[in-house]
Amino acid sequence: MVQHKAQLKKQQKRGVDFKKIKRKIGRKLPPPKNTTNTEVKSKAIILPEQSLASEKAGLAVSKKGLTLKELLQQTSHHNAKVRRDALIGIRDIFLKHPAQLKMHRLSVIEKLRERMSDEDKIVRETLYQLLKAVIFPACKEDNQGTFISLMMTYVFNAMTHLAFDVRLMAFKFFDLLVQHYPMSFSMYAEKIIQHYKEILQKNQFNLHDKGKLKSVLAGLAYCLSLLPDDKSSTENAVADPRILHAFESQVHEDRSAFPVTAKELMGLLPILVGGLQDFMPSVQTMPNLETQSFDCVLSILKSIHLVVKFFVYGNPKVSPPSNRRDQDVLQMLLKKLFTVFPLNPTHQSSEKEDNRYFILNVIVSEIFFCLSDWSAPPSVFLEKFLVFLVDALSEKVCGTGKAFFQKHSLPLIPFIPILMMQVDGSWKSHILQAFTEVFKKCDPESSMKLVCLSAIEEMLFPPKNMWANATSDSEMLEFKISWIREIPLVLSLLGDKNPLSSKAVLRVQLELGQSGIMKSEFDSMQLSLREFYSTSHDGDISYGAFMKLPREIQEVCISCLYYFSFLDPSLLQSVAACCLREDVDPFLLFRLLEVVSCGYRAGHIQIADYISFLITLLSRYTVFPENSDKSNSGLFRRVTSGVCCCLSQIGDDHLVLKTVEGTLIHQISNMNTSNEAGLENTCALLRMITTLDSKPTRLSEESISKLGNLLPGYLLHVVSNVGEEEDGRSRRRGYYVLPCFVLLCRSDRIVNHVLKVMRTWTCEKASIIAVVGVLLLMHDEDVRRGGGSGQIFNKIAAARNCKEEIDGILHNIIRVMSDDDDGYKLNMEEKHKLQYAYDRLKIIIGG
Repeated sequence: MVQHKAQLKKQQKRGVDFKKIKRKIGRKLPPPKNTTNTEVKSKAIILPEQSLASEKAGLAVSKKGLTLKELLQQTSHHNAKVRRDALIGIRDIFLKHPAQLKMHRLSVIEKLRERMSDEDKIVRETLYQLLKAVIFPACKEDNQGTFISLMMTYVFNAMTHLAFDVRLMAFKFFDLLVQHYPMSFSMYAEKIIQHYKEILQKNQFNLHDKGKLKSVLAGLAYCLSLLPDDKSSTENAVADPRILHAFESQVHEDRSAFPVTAKELMGLLPILVGGLQDFMPSVQTMPNLETQSFDCVLSILKSIHLVVKFFVYGNPKVSPPSNRRDQDVLQMLLKKLFTVFPLNPTHQSSEKEDNRYFILNVIVSEIFFCLSDWSAPPSVFLEKFLVFLVDALSEKVCGTGKAFFQKHSLPLIPFIPILMMQVDGSWKSHILQAFTEVFKKCDPESSMKLVCLSAIEEMLFPPKNMWANATSDSEMLEFKISWIREIPLVLSLLGDKNPLSSKAVLRVQLELGQSGIMKSEFDSMQLSLREFYSTSHDGDISYGAFMKLPREIQEVCISCLYYFSFLDPSLLQSVAACCLREDVDPFLLFRLLEVVSCGYRAGHIQIADYISFLITLLSRYTVFPENSDKSNSGLFRRVTSGVCCCLSQIGDDHLVLKTVEGTLIHQISNMNTSNEAGLENTCALLRMITTLDSKPTRLSEESISKLGNLLPGYLLHVVSNVGEEEDGRSRRRGYYVLPCFVLLCRSDRIVNHVLKVMRTWTCEKASIIAVVGVLLLMHDEDVRRGGGSGQIFNKIAAARNCKEEIDGILHNIIRVMSDDDDGYKLNMEEKHKLQYAYDRLKIIIGG
């Protein structure tokens, strides 16, 4: 009988030893029964804060939150992008936190310099921009020696790198370093030139890579511009030497390393000339003179010119080739250059290309004329360079415009004086004619005008060892006159816009006066110079550029005045107006007075004009009182002393007094002494009289009479306007009264006239107190200076007519105080004042 399936299953289950558990797919398995539970339960866990943000708190970080230390570490990362981003981050930190650069500049340089040899071009360029824009400008004033030595080690390493692009970039880094630290070239001059020679030789002027070659050649020209050049005419010609050569203004003073450079430079010259020859065929035949080719040729020519200048005008400590053999070597090398001159295209060219060829031809001409200063070049080349010189100055080979012409023709001008010794009469005339036209047409404030003035100075006043017969050269006389007549016009056009140009013009004018040549032309400048000092229209004074120029240039102007053989009165009047300006510099005022005085003693000024200048100075000077913010009374008193000193040195005092007493008294009578300013001017004029007068007085009767009428009013205003100080007497009163005291002591007649005028004033009660105050002031000054009762009041007591005037004054006081029928009605206070004045006056007269 067959069993059921359920029964079979039950029988099987009973007989299984290990039960098999079936699991559903996806269900999590339960932990084993013998597993230990490791969970730890807690309400809170407190740990110290360890976030990266808190560690960087207070530190300078980049935009990505990296510190300077982290960024410097990343500059050595194997990934070029990371290195580049690190340099950008360093730039961000230094721009936001400049102090970080000052603190870590050396450590930063030590790390960043490694990237100069980086294989990635973008990294090198990023480093270059970082150094150029941020690091070098901020570290320019630091210890240059340490800074340069840190950089140059890796610069030289990069210059010898296997990769050509790295070597080229190394020269770019060095060029940047020299621009900020010129001393870096002088410290390693010989080695640097060797590296330039190597890269130029190995590259063999690859014309297909002109962009990279241009950078190397420009850097070489910059370095050579730092070579010493002691040619004084070039140094004095232009205020900014960059006009002649782009980098000459940064020549370093330390030239001790340059003597060993001469040999390297002599080896560099053939390489440059050879490179120029490689460029010439393509430059002259190509349809368009492209910018890169032009820049390369320009840099080569500049470098050749600078090397030649080094040998011709170099520092005396340098040992340039001086024997005939070395000169022949230079001429042989440069002959290849002179043969292709002038550089012209072989096809129809545009105006822009013509201008570029003109620039190149100017530099070749500089090389030729520079070499001609040292050794005579072959005469076969001389004529075509002279033709170019005349055409260039006449603007026949330059049609762009005045600004372009003045900028690029300028280097030719300094060679004209030396050419005047080397060329014959016909060429001399052509050159001088073209030069004169340039001098007249160029802008007064331009660099061309400065260079022309320097050349004129050299031709007008040549050194003793040069062209001894130059001053007698009739061919040059006409041109010299033309130059001299142009000087005051240039000075007037310049005004105060360009002090350096004005100084150059005035220096020529001063040397012309000192030399004594062409005296008539020098004297004729005066009429044109009036506006330069001052002009007057209907009493209004308009001051010229003279008053606005710096003191150093004003000194040159003043010195020029002395050398005029006859100083025109109109020019002297303009100078006097400058002295009378309210804000005039005291130094300038006394310097003008000194030079005018010296000019008179030298016979350059007539006595009438000189005395008129002195009187004008004291009578028209605007004086501000001591209590004013613009007070100048102390200065005016020093001027008064100076004028009186000059007056006493003219000659016979008696004759001078006879000449000026009428004018002085007339000026005094026109003075308004009701204010302190008028008192100062009047006192100054009275001191002029006392300086020339003697005891007994030599004044005429007419002058005595006029002074007798003027002095009482002057003294009355002194008493009214000048108060007393705490010590009882005013020093200012004493200063004002002194010239009156001297005049009264010297003449009884003046005393009598003064007392007579005062007696008439005492008829009115309003004037009595003031008159008595004047007499008391005179008495106090008399006692202080004469001792005892004094000189003046002794004369009053001795002279009958003076005694009568004093008695009349006392009588008038008594009459005013009495209550007669004359209509005087005084209160008790007024009577007391009059009585006090009467008693004091009675005491001093009785004494």
